[in-house]
Amino acid sequence: MEICSVCGLPEDLCICEEIARETQKITISLAKRKFGKSMTVVEGISEKSINITDLAKKLKGELACGGTVKDGRIELQGDHRQRVKEFLIKHGYSEDLIEVK
Repeated sequence: MEICSVCGLPEDLCICEEIARETQKITISLAKRKFGKSMTVVEGISEKSINITDLAKKLKGELACGGTVKDGRIELQGDHRQRVKEFLIKHGYSEDLIEVK
């Protein structure tokens, strides 16, 4: 049985990702792209403790939009700020630490 080096619990009981979710200071903002297109940017998620690529994939599926992960931030096509916040809260992120600009 593998033991997590961070929390000391067995791998199947590891709570590191849950703790990381609850302590992330996340910023959701809107950016303008060329040709007047808007883009939702999600910043502040630690790549070390959370699989950001998997999270981006789930967000794109939930919001039915395109997007990518660049420089440790998630970029989604269109203005989805409120829906992203609701999605993150539903998946265990702390509402108090999510800032929508």
